[in-house]
Amino acid sequence: MNDQLKHRIENDFTYHAAEAKSADFQAIRNKSKELATLIVDLVPQGREQALALTNLEQANFWANAGIARNV
Repeated sequence: MNDQLKHRIENDFTYHAAEAKSADFQAIRNKSKELATLIVDLVPQGREQALALTNLEQANFWANAGIARNV
Protein backbone atom coordinates (compact mmCIF):
# COMPACT_ATOMS: atom_id res chain seq x y z
CA MET A 1 0.00 0.00 0.00
CA ASN A 2 1.44 3.38 -0.93
CA ASP A 3 1.99 6.19 1.55
CA GLN A 4 -0.70 8.41 0.02
CA LEU A 5 -3.35 5.73 0.46
CA LYS A 6 -2.18 5.02 4.01
CA HIS A 7 -2.49 8.73 4.82
CA ARG A 8 -6.00 8.87 3.33
CA ILE A 9 -7.16 5.87 5.36
CA GLU A 10 -5.68 7.32 8.53
CA ASN A 11 -7.37 10.67 7.88
CA ASP A 12 -10.74 9.27 6.79
CA PHE A 13 -11.11 7.00 9.81
CA THR A 14 -9.98 9.45 12.47
CA TYR A 15 -12.23 11.70 14.54
CA HIS A 16 -11.89 15.33 13.49
CA ALA A 17 -12.95 17.89 16.07
CA ALA A 18 -13.90 20.90 14.01
CA GLU A 19 -15.56 23.37 16.35
CA ALA A 20 -13.76 26.19 14.57
CA LYS A 21 -15.69 25.34 11.42
CA SER A 22 -19.18 25.15 12.96
CA ALA A 23 -20.32 28.20 10.95
CA ASP A 24 -19.29 26.41 7.75
CA PHE A 25 -21.21 23.29 8.75
CA GLN A 26 -24.27 25.40 9.53
CA ALA A 27 -24.05 27.19 6.17
CA ILE A 28 -24.04 23.84 4.35
CA ARG A 29 -26.98 22.58 6.45
CA ASN A 30 -28.98 25.77 5.86
CA LYS A 31 -28.61 25.61 2.08
CA SER A 32 -29.35 21.88 2.08
CA LYS A 33 -32.49 22.48 4.11
CA GLU A 34 -33.54 25.26 1.74
CA LEU A 35 -33.13 22.95 -1.26
CA ALA A 36 -34.86 20.06 0.52
CA THR A 37 -37.86 22.30 1.16
CA LEU A 38 -37.94 23.35 -2.50
CA ILE A 39 -37.78 19.71 -3.61
CA VAL A 40 -40.69 18.77 -1.32
CA ASP A 41 -42.69 21.77 -2.56
CA LEU A 42 -42.11 21.17 -6.28
CA VAL A 43 -41.51 17.45 -6.81
CA PRO A 44 -44.48 15.11 -6.42
CA GLN A 45 -44.13 12.45 -3.73
CA GLY A 46 -42.62 9.28 -5.06
CA ARG A 47 -39.38 7.60 -5.91
CA GLU A 48 -37.84 10.64 -7.59
CA GLN A 49 -38.53 12.93 -4.63
CA ALA A 50 -37.20 10.34 -2.20
CA LEU A 51 -34.02 9.85 -4.23
CA ALA A 52 -33.50 13.59 -4.56
CA LEU A 53 -33.78 14.02 -0.79
CA THR A 54 -31.53 11.02 -0.10
CA ASN A 55 -28.85 12.30 -2.45
CA LEU A 56 -29.10 15.80 -1.00
CA GLU A 57 -28.59 14.29 2.45
CA GLN A 58 -25.52 12.48 1.14
CA ALA A 59 -24.17 15.66 -0.43
CA ASN A 60 -24.68 17.49 2.88
CA PHE A 61 -22.84 14.72 4.74
CA TRP A 62 -19.91 14.60 2.34
CA ALA A 63 -19.56 18.39 2.22
CA ASN A 64 -19.37 18.50 6.00
CA ALA A 65 -16.96 15.57 6.04
CA GLY A 66 -14.77 17.44 3.61
CA ILE A 67 -14.73 20.47 5.88
CA ALA A 68 -14.02 18.40 8.99
CA ARG A 69 -11.28 16.29 7.46
CA ASN A 70 -9.38 19.29 6.13
CA VAL A 71 -9.27 21.48 9.23
